[in-house]
Amino acid sequence: MGRDTIAEIITSIRNADMDKKRVVHIVYTNITENFVKILFREGFIENVRKHQEKNKSSLVLTLRHRRNRKKPYRNFLNLKRISRPGLRIYSNSQRIPRILGGRGIVILSTSRGIMTDREARLERIGGELLCSIW
Repeated sequence: MGRDTIAEIITSIRNADMDKKRVVHIVYTNITENFVKILFREGFIENVRKHQEKNKSSLVLTLRHRRNRKKPYRNFLNLKRISRPGLRIYSNSQRIPRILGGRGIVILSTSRGIMTDREARLERIGGELLCSIW
């Protein structure tokens, strides 16, 4: 059976966020590196570094948390997988969904690489909708 790397990234980040952990370790691949770079660039992740141990590489992510301790803890990241191995969802540049009126982002896999919905609209290219984050 094949591995769904995007789902593994989303699940590990979501679990760490719910458990109030600040650091997440993810297996390094080109897809995970591009995906995490987008999360870092958009401000959902505080820091990213590559860690090498023997012959295995991994990415170490530092999550951003709300620091208000008076109220009950609420998840900072809301991640939702859109396309999955059993049901691929594609969209052209005009039909890419807007999340929360543009506050959230949709990450797409296009012919020019993995990019956000804003970048895809500017370049007028569509692709597979990977996930949405708000």
